[in-house]
Order: sequence, then C-alpha cells, then structure tokens
Amino acid sequence: MKSTLPRGAALLLFAVVVLAWGFNWPVTKMIVHSISPLWTAALRSLIATVALLCLLSAQGNLTVPRRGDLPVVFGIALPHMVAFSALVAIGIQFVPAGRAIVLGYTTPLWVIPAARLFLGEPITRRHLMGGGVAFAGLALMFNPAAFDWGDGRALLGNGLLLLAAGCWAVSIVYVRAHRWISTPFQLVFWEALLASLLLALLAILFDGIPHIEWTPRLSLLLVYGGVVGNALAYWAIAMVNRSLPAATTSLGLLATPVVGTLSAAIVLGEPVGPTLLCAMALIVSGIALGTMARAPSPRGAASAMKSSRRPPPSAAVAPPREQAVRSVRDGAT
Repeated sequence: MKSTLPRGAALLLFAVVVLAWGFNWPVTKMIVHSISPLWTAALRSLIATVALLCLLSAQGNLTVPRRGDLPVVFGIALPHMVAFSALVAIGIQFVPAGRAIVLGYTTPLWVIPAARLFLGEPITRRHLMGGGVAFAGLALMFNPAAFDWGDGRALLGNGLLLLAAGCWAVSIVYVRAHRWISTPFQLVFWEALLASLLLALLAILFDGIPHIEWTPRLSLLLVYGGVVGNALAYWAIAMVNRSLPAATTSLGLLATPVVGTLSAAIVLGEPVGPTLLCAMALIVSGIALGTMARAPSPRGAASAMKSSRRPPPSAAVAPPREQAVRSVRDGAT
C-alpha cells in the first residue's frame, strides 16, 4: 500500500469516507424494513468480509494474525463489529435514522470517563466543558417536549442505540491500551470474519433461516452497506490517516452525523426539526471540544491523547499505531 497520498487526493478520499459512513445509516434503516436486524448485520458483515479479503489479497497485505494480535481481534470484533452493529440494526427500527446517527456518535462521551477509569488518562477542563456541552445536547433530545417517554418502542430503540455507543467505547478503550504487532488494517479482515460468523450464528438462533424477498434495490443496499460503507471505507480511512493530520480527521469525521441526518431527510423524508438540529450541534461541538483537549502534562497524558485518534464516531479515538480500523459502523454501522 502506498504510504501517503497527495493532500488534495487525501482530502477528496476523506470526503468520500464521510459521505459513505453518513449515508450508511439511512441505508441500514431501509434494509431492516426487508430483513431482520440480526440478518441485516450478518449479511452486511459477510459482504464486507469478502470484499476485504479481495482488497487485502490484491495489495499483498493479507497476513495471519500473530498470537499477540488475537486479543485486539476479539476486542474489536465482539463489542464493536458484533454488539454495536446488532444493537444499531435493532434500535434503528424504532428510531428515525437521523436521530439514530446522532445517538450513535455519542461514543466519545463514554470513552473519556472509561479511559480515565481503566487507563488512568487525565480528564482536563476542556474534557469537562466538552462533555457538559454534549450532554446538554443529549438532554435536549430527551426533553419531554421533544420525546415521548410513554412510547415503549421509542424508549427501547433509543436505549439500544446508546448501549451500542457504550459497546463501541469499550472497544476503543481496549484498543488504546493494546500494543500493536500487525497494523490495524491487516487485522480488519479477521475481525470482520469473526464478527460475520458470530452474527450469523446469533441470527440463526434468534431469527431462524431468513426468507428474504430479493429485489435489485435490496441487493444494492446490502452491497452498499457491506462494500462501500464498510470494506472500502476501512481501506480509505487507513489511507487518509496516513496522509492527513490527526486533528483534520478528528474534526472532519464529526461531519458524519450531519451527513447522515441530511441524507435521512432527503432519502427517507424524515423531518429535521429545530430540536434535533440544536441537539446535534451541541453534541458535535462538545465532542470536538472534548476530544481535541490537551492534557496539562506533556508526559503520559500527551502521549495518551496522541494514541486516541480512531475513526468513527470521532477520529479522535484511534489505535495508537495507525488510525485505520473502524469501527463500526461504525459511523458506519
């Protein structure tokens, strides 16, 4: 793989990643209308696995994980690729896609206290300020005037999406502490393969063998979700992170929920009211403030922040060796 791209090419590729991940959320919403959530997650993961196998093989980057790589393979596959993907696919049935992506992108809010608790990373004033602003946006989304607390389905959907964000945070915190042997992109195929097997097993256990009414539209949505929204986006963000400063990707990826919300409004006709817009602005601004904060001590804290840039939901939380793996979903789901 070429080590870097010209700045203009890297910025263009980065824009493609943001658009791909943002549009992935309304795509997921459309797929779960035709396929059960667990099978939606499993099929997209299987498609992404095949695409990653082809991509890595073509680049000569396909390697067998070493023993020291196995913990991070499980640490990314289980909480992120399996739990996050499944919970989002289930939750988005009951929540508009625009609202879902904003909730999914609260992951950095849970990373900051978890990193303090488990990794000893300091919490600075800017962390607190950013968290306060973002939580104000979250509170705005759930204020009684804008959210029906008596709607059990809405409560379930919103709760599952917040739980998904928490699962992703677990993966990110583990990744921060991991000592890398292979590069993140070299391991992503094995993570996707493990996730695909587990998601398929869960889908069989809970939903049985699927009876899908295949249409060209549904096939294209699945291919988009698996190839564009996952496999190609993994490769693209690996190239971007080699070529652009971490601050650029950290802030740029915060455009993903904006793209997701707007695309849901255009494609699905979802209303975008002032409450959602204000809440999204507060959450994105708070995350930008908190994740770009600098620790006061140049020793330990500074190096911890340098190792915290990982794509989505904010590139400010990544593996220390290379910001190349998703996560899901994330922004991609």
